[in-house]
Amino acid sequence: MTARSIRGVAATAMAGVLAAGAAACSAPGSGGEGAGGGKESLVVGLANEPETLSPLLGYGKDGNSKIFDGLLRRDAAMKLQPALAAELPKVADDGRTYTYKLRQGVKFSDGKPFSAKDVVFTYRTILDEKTNNAAKGELDAIDKVTAEGDDTVVFALKYPYAAFAERTVLPIAPEHAAKGQDVNTGSFNTAPIGTGPYVLTGWSKGEKLTFKANPTYWRGEPKVKKLTMAIIKDDDVRATRLRSGDLDGAILPPNLAKGFKGDKGKLTITAKTTDFRGVTLPTANKVTGDLAVRRALDLAVDRKAMVDKLLEGAGRAGHGPVPTDSEWFAKGTERPHDLDKARKLLDEAGWKPGGDGIREKDGQRAAFTLWFPAGDKLREEHALAFASDAKKAGIEVKVQSGTWEVIEPRMKDDAVLAGGGNPADPDFDLYNLLHSSLALDGFNNMAAYRNPDVDKALEEGRRSGDKAARKAAYDAVQRGLADNPGYTFLTHVDHLYVMNDSWQELTTQVEPHDHGLGAGPWWNVEDWQPKK
Repeated sequence: MTARSIRGVAATAMAGVLAAGAAACSAPGSGGEGAGGGKESLVVGLANEPETLSPLLGYGKDGNSKIFDGLLRRDAAMKLQPALAAELPKVADDGRTYTYKLRQGVKFSDGKPFSAKDVVFTYRTILDEKTNNAAKGELDAIDKVTAEGDDTVVFALKYPYAAFAERTVLPIAPEHAAKGQDVNTGSFNTAPIGTGPYVLTGWSKGEKLTFKANPTYWRGEPKVKKLTMAIIKDDDVRATRLRSGDLDGAILPPNLAKGFKGDKGKLTITAKTTDFRGVTLPTANKVTGDLAVRRALDLAVDRKAMVDKLLEGAGRAGHGPVPTDSEWFAKGTERPHDLDKARKLLDEAGWKPGGDGIREKDGQRAAFTLWFPAGDKLREEHALAFASDAKKAGIEVKVQSGTWEVIEPRMKDDAVLAGGGNPADPDFDLYNLLHSSLALDGFNNMAAYRNPDVDKALEEGRRSGDKAARKAAYDAVQRGLADNPGYTFLTHVDHLYVMNDSWQELTTQVEPHDHGLGAGPWWNVEDWQPKK
């Protein structure tokens, strides 16, 4: 989980209300530019805001960035398709060489031509040690990237990396616009130029981003001419603004989405995801660092009840970062709900109930703090349910809320109600979440989990070009995590969107945790057709 994706959903509840009130003075629906502005206009309400709009710093790395294109893109079935590449890459040298032929005649939105030098510039800049891109480790396999003329790019890899093509949905930045300025602080980060279907027209931080259709887009000018991304971090406020007609669509938690079921002018759309909710168990904490406590918490939580009550069935029990219906899930690593066994584990480990029912061991009370980002009702409900289940086993969990700026410095010792998930490949989630080299590296490996056997299996899975060998490696990762839980995984959450019923055949992809403008029914807004 990157700093960009996590900080994007952070806000205090009061700040969310105040932001909504301030935005009302210049709300997306005012001035003829928002909801109700006709079938050429779309306003969507989202919880998270990007920190940057530069792909050099991580924006749009998983595709659907709207301003940019990658070499490849994913279709509705998550299959890779050519984008700035004219065709899928040719793979040679036992999986160590990827050659991309580029599409001809593509131009950036400023009219300058796209070519191989822009691809080389993008990847080399991201990999530069001076570039503050928290996700650069995702490109670890690249040894070098070179241009052969204007229309061919060759990636030489250090090792066969079966997931490499999935990484090349990463957006391409224009060398002529982004070069020659500080990559971390330069103007390109807030005034980007790309080849994508939309052009940024304004960004009011904390309020909204506005876009217009790119008239020279290589796939054709979109029918939705004006796109507004309204930043509304509080779930309740987002629902209120949708109901008032200020928004055309929004992402909502299940308890708020159900309030629109009787509205004949609205559609509720469910997207399957790999988006998990789980509790970090910091190894430095004297309570959560105890293996018996970690195992007991895994057994004490009632995942089915969370799915039924918190998600109202819109999701699945989470037994790890990989969803149970994924081909990569390790069968047999499901955790049963067994409160009696949880209590027995704690008894045997010397955690004895005190006078108030909370356990103690060697003078240490079995209590710890669990943080969640305020304004996120679904995480709050998960945190409270987890605390309730833990108390039945004799463990006290003190739930607190705050901004990510408050939470981040406390992650070494305090637990966090975390989220994450990427459907493209198991390496994308598991490595950043669990590898010891990334312990407390930004929002990677937030629990500072260290397991040499898991590290070894993660490296084998990343470096192998053979799918069967990769499956065996990721099975070993999941078994290691079940034996020594670094997190208590709770649920995988379906994403629910409520939309005005004005467009034909809206679809969703299998979605990651990071559900901003690139996910939801508007993942392919550039292809939408109005209802006749």
